[in-house]
Amino acid sequence: MIVDAHRHYWDPSRLDYAWLAHAPASLRRAFLPDDLPGNADACILVQAAPDEAETRFLFELARDVPGVIGVVGWVDLESPDIEARLDRLIADGGGLLRGIRPMVQDIPDTHWLASPSLDDAFDLITERGLVFDALVDSRHLRALYGRLGKHTGLRTVIDHAAKPDIAAGEFAEWAGAIARLAQMPDVHCKLSGLLTLADPSTDPSALERYVAHLFGTFGAERLVWGSDWPVLTTHATYDAWKARAGELVRRHAPAAVDAVFGGNALTLYSPSRNPA
Repeated sequence: MIVDAHRHYWDPSRLDYAWLAHAPASLRRAFLPDDLPGNADACILVQAAPDEAETRFLFELARDVPGVIGVVGWVDLESPDIEARLDRLIADGGGLLRGIRPMVQDIPDTHWLASPSLDDAFDLITERGLVFDALVDSRHLRALYGRLGKHTGLRTVIDHAAKPDIAAGEFAEWAGAIARLAQMPDVHCKLSGLLTLADPSTDPSALERYVAHLFGTFGAERLVWGSDWPVLTTHATYDAWKARAGELVRRHAPAAVDAVFGGNALTLYSPSRNPA
């Protein structure tokens, strides 16, 4: 069973997705389960709006859509009643809530993650056994390292390999920061979003050194495949990215295809719903 560890569904007619105003026009519409016909992969749904209502919307979809085994949601980590809010969200999900994702990349303060005011919230995420999905880019990696150093046992996954600027050839600084984070045993990384970080005209081999670095630092046991659908659709189809990622995994870790495409996600998110 393949597990897509990073899929979005959204509906701008129901909820506010402010970032879509600056996204390609093709993404400024609803993307719902029927828009991905024929897909039989199990998946983790990931939030796309900083709104608890959107997390509950994903719970609704998850209950109706076969194959959805968990939700990574959003909660206001700076709220004075964060514990009550988080526990309500856990209860409302009925076992579906598997992680929390603040939209760090959209917060103007690039040092936000380092704020001591977030200490209690991250302790709660750790204590509740949830995963921290880190939506960050290279600007945030120093603060991320400091944050994770405070919370032993916090399972963390870096979304989209921290979004290196592949189109511009960014590598050295990103690679050093990623290697440092990979030394933390509870930190994982998603093999997702890479195609959309490259210019469409970029030679396909441009991804190679980034993927090689991820396998060299995290090892195959801490890499998790995700589609980042429907953002992916600006550059490729779902099946095209899955096939391309499969080629990359077989080249770098041929014995770990099943792990990267499913087993690692199940270990990381520990869903209560059976992926079958």
